[in-house]
Amino acid sequence: MLSLLRKEINSFLGSVIGYAVLVVFLTITGLFAWVLPGTDYNILNSGYATLDALFILAPWVFMFLIPAITMRSFAEENKTGTIELLLTRPFTDFQIVAAKYLAGIMLVLFALVPTLVYYVVVNYLASPVGNLDHGGIRGSYIGLFLLGSAYVSIGIFSSCISNNQIISFILAVLLTFIFHVGFDFLSTISYNESVNYLLSQIGMSAHYSSLSRGVIDSRDAIYFASLTLLFLSLARFILEKRKW
Repeated sequence: MLSLLRKEINSFLGSVIGYAVLVVFLTITGLFAWVLPGTDYNILNSGYATLDALFILAPWVFMFLIPAITMRSFAEENKTGTIELLLTRPFTDFQIVAAKYLAGIMLVLFALVPTLVYYVVVNYLASPVGNLDHGGIRGSYIGLFLLGSAYVSIGIFSSCISNNQIISFILAVLLTFIFHVGFDFLSTISYNESVNYLLSQIGMSAHYSSLSRGVIDSRDAIYFASLTLLFLSLARFILEKRKW
């Protein structure tokens, strides 16, 4: 399992896509948060010591960048035929899926760690120094990581479905958009409050917003864990089905 995980991480870091994703993520968030004037996300112009700009932008950036990472996971293996060789190795189907998932998670972490510099700078800029909602920022980082993990599992599932990387990418973007925005939108157009609440709880937005307030609710963590396991299990099922 560890050898397979190392292979997947080296595959990401040994390709241009892996580094390109990290650079694009940091560039986009950095430009909007610190450089571009006249935007609602510019921290220096807002007059408030907050990282809301990062936590609002990052899910949208991840919505495109994570599918770009994961689209190669199985689609390329299926296209080149190396999936058959991989399936003959002494790994279970779930270990194969889990290794690709964990490698994607590592790349998400690599993208988030440099943004801690934003935290340090904003903490210093606050008046007085350190006058921040530290609980909210910690909760937002946890929420962003859990959101990214769910995106990775969706991307892995999408990559299992098709041999075409572009199709896998489009499907992953569509699914993440539906779960992050679609259900939240649907919850605003129904006249039944119970239905509205159910739809909002199916979507990611409500749970991510809850964590961003600094309240680490086990229900939010369970939601993201369940959604992640659902798509990883579906990916495993598709992988097993190829053997039939």
